[in-house]
Amino acid sequence: MRFFRHAMISLAIAVGCAVTIPAVASAAQSATAPCGTSAAACISLSSHQAWLMSGGQVTYGPTPITSGKPGQRTPPGVFHVLWKDKNHRSSEFHNAPMPYSVFFTNTGIAFHEGSLSKASAGCIHLSRTAATTFFSKLSVGQVVQVVS
Repeated sequence: MRFFRHAMISLAIAVGCAVTIPAVASAAQSATAPCGTSAAACISLSSHQAWLMSGGQVTYGPTPITSGKPGQRTPPGVFHVLWKDKNHRSSEFHNAPMPYSVFFTNTGIAFHEGSLSKASAGCIHLSRTAATTFFSKLSVGQVVQVVS
């Protein structure tokens, strides 16, 4: 009787895992981003979210962001990663730290770790976890798409 009870419990656990795991996988696969298939990074200014992508498929995100404040808005458009600097300091804003910077405009706009409660001077602020992920996954030349 004891063997039968253990066998039934094991079977119930196995069936539960088989049912649960595909549901989680399909939820991750159904994530969408509002950018084209060439984008490696996608930013939605209106939803305050960003994603990493490959071949039109989301590989990371959505993750919360803040973007440029009035008068210093983050520009929409298609850009390319120009350069990266893990320990960047702003020459424009009193040596302010910009950890894990990934620059994508020639006017100094980048993804980097920053406040998720205050608007920026044009950059895309990310949490530390998201900033390190964007920094490690994006390469110079890859497409960054910013949509309104």
